[in-house]
Amino acid sequence: MAAQRPGLLRAFPRILSQHSIRPHTPARLRAVPLRICAQRYSTGAESKRPAPADQSPVPDHPSESSHLNPAPDDYSRFIFQDKCRSTIYAGSGGNGCVSFLREKYVEEGPPNGGDGGSGGSIYIQAVEGLTSLHKLARRGIIKAGRGISGQGKSRGGKRGDDVLIQVPVGTVVREVDRYDPVEEEIQRQKMEAKKAAEAAKAAKEAGMVEGVEGVEGLEGFEEVDELDEMGFSSIRHDRWVLYPGSNPSDFLMTAFPKNPPRRQHIAAMEPRAPIYLDLSHHMDQPILLAAGAVGGLGNPHFVSRSINRPKFASRGEGGMRLELDFELKLLADVGLVGKPNAGKSTLLRSLTNSRTRVGNWEFTTLEPSIGTVVIDNNKGRPLVEIEGKPRRKNFTIADIPGLIEGAHLDRGLGLGFLRHIERAGILAFVVDLSRGDPVQGLKNLWHELAEYERVREVEEALADEEADPEEDDLTWTPPTHGLPELQSADTKARHHRIVSKSQSQEELPELRLPPIHTKPWFVVATKADLLETQEHYKVLRDYLAAVEKGEAEHPGGHGGGWKKKVCAVPVSAIRGQGVERIPRLVMELLD
Repeated sequence: MAAQRPGLLRAFPRILSQHSIRPHTPARLRAVPLRICAQRYSTGAESKRPAPADQSPVPDHPSESSHLNPAPDDYSRFIFQDKCRSTIYAGSGGNGCVSFLREKYVEEGPPNGGDGGSGGSIYIQAVEGLTSLHKLARRGIIKAGRGISGQGKSRGGKRGDDVLIQVPVGTVVREVDRYDPVEEEIQRQKMEAKKAAEAAKAAKEAGMVEGVEGVEGLEGFEEVDELDEMGFSSIRHDRWVLYPGSNPSDFLMTAFPKNPPRRQHIAAMEPRAPIYLDLSHHMDQPILLAAGAVGGLGNPHFVSRSINRPKFASRGEGGMRLELDFELKLLADVGLVGKPNAGKSTLLRSLTNSRTRVGNWEFTTLEPSIGTVVIDNNKGRPLVEIEGKPRRKNFTIADIPGLIEGAHLDRGLGLGFLRHIERAGILAFVVDLSRGDPVQGLKNLWHELAEYERVREVEEALADEEADPEEDDLTWTPPTHGLPELQSADTKARHHRIVSKSQSQEELPELRLPPIHTKPWFVVATKADLLETQEHYKVLRDYLAAVEKGEAEHPGGHGGGWKKKVCAVPVSAIRGQGVERIPRLVMELLD
C-alpha cells in the first residue's frame, strides 16, 4: 500500500485538472493550492526536470530589493561621533598596614605591616578598524583600579587594574584640565618651607635690632612648631594610618616623621604637560597617559632608634585626574562629496558591505557613514597592488551628507557637513550626470568649499587676536584690597586656582588642518549607463583633462589647488558597474 501511494499522489493533480466541475474562484487563487500540493508530494526526480524551452527566466527588475537597491527599512544605523570630552582618573594607592609579629612566647613582636599596592594606570592606543569615538563618549568617566591596602605578615597589597583606551587612527588628544594630588602636596610643602625660612630670617633680623627686647622685637613673627624644628611634620590625618583601636587623640600624642610625596618610576614615561598627542599612525604598543599613584608604606619603614614599634603607617597617594578632549583629525581616507540624492550612499554600498540608508529623497544621510574597502583579504595576492606604494589591507570611505547652495552659511546644517569634508584625506566628488551640466555642478561644490575655507581663515585670525595677552582686557584678577584676612597666602592660592580653573575650562581652539584645495581629488560620474548622459560625461572628461594640463582654471578658483591625476570615473552605482576602478585610483593617490 505504501508503494502505491506515490503514484496515486502524482496522478492527483492530473485528475483535478480533468474534472469538469470546478468551484467559481479566481484563477490566481485556484492555482496556489495545486502548485503547493504538487511541490509537496513530488519526487526528487521530477523536481530536477528541466524547464520547457518556451519558458524564459524572470528578468531582474530595478524595483526588486537587493544590496544596492534595498527596501526602505533595510538599513543599519551608523552611530558616529568625531569629538568627545572624557575625564580619566588614575588609580589611587593602597594604604600601608600597621601590624606586628604575633607568636607564642613573643610578647612584643617587631612590626611586619605590608605596603599598599600601587594604583592602576591609564594607557591609550590608536588602532586600525575603529572609525568613531562614540564608545569613548558613552563612557564619559574612566577610572583605573585602586590599589589594595597592605596586610600583616609583610604581605603587600595587590596593584590596581590598568585601563586601555583605544581610539581610531587620526585622533588628536588635548588636555583641558588636570589635578595632581602629589604635585599639590609638593607645592604645599615648598610653601611651608618658604614660610619657615622667612620667619627665621625675620626673627634673626629682629634679634639684631638694638634696644628691642622680649616679645616686642618679635612682633609679627609666626612661631615655628617645635616638631618642625625636630624634623617632624605637622599633623596630617590624610597622610597617616594609626594602629586599629587607637583613639583620635593619638594623633596629638604621636610624633610623625617626614613623609614626602612619592611617584612610581613609570611616571617618567608620561607625556609632558599639557598633553597634546597626534595619533596619526597605527600603534603596536600603547603609551602611558597617567601613571597610577604609589601605595603607602607599612610600619616597618618607620622603625628608628627612638621608635622601635611604630603604630602608624602612611596612606597611599591620590590618583591623578585628567580632563581630555578627543577629536578625529582624519575622518576617513576618502570622503564622498556631492549634492543631496546624488547617489553617494548607493556608491558606498557598491564599494563596501555597508548597510547605510538609501532612498529616493534628499537628506537621506544626516550623519557620516563609514565603510571599509578590502584590498587584501589574506587569500592570495592583493586585489590592488601599486608599485612603489606601501601595501595596505584596506582603506576607509565616508558617505558625507549632501551640500546645498549656501552651505557655507550653515544652510541645511552645511557647516557641520563641511567640517566632516575637511577631515577626509581624499575628496571624491559625486556628480549626477542626469542633472544638467556636470561641470557647473562640480564648480558649485568647489565654490562652497572655497567659501568655507575663507570663513575658517577669518575665524582663525580672530582667534589669534583674542589669544594675544597684550590685547586681552577681559581677564579677571583677584582684588588686592579689602579685609586683611582676605590677603592670606591660602586665599591668594585659592584665587590662583580659581583663575587657572576658569581659564582651563575655556573651549580649546580648533585643530589646524591642511587646506581643502591642496588635497587630492577626483570625480565619480553616476548614472553613466543612461543614453542621455553620454554627452555630459564627455564634456566633464574634457574639462578635467584641461584642468590637469593647466589649460583650465581649478574649479575652486585656487591657483595652488591640486591638479595631478584629475579624472572622472563613470559608474552605475545601482548596478555596481564601473566601481572596480575606484580602489586602484584611491591607492594611487594615498600616501
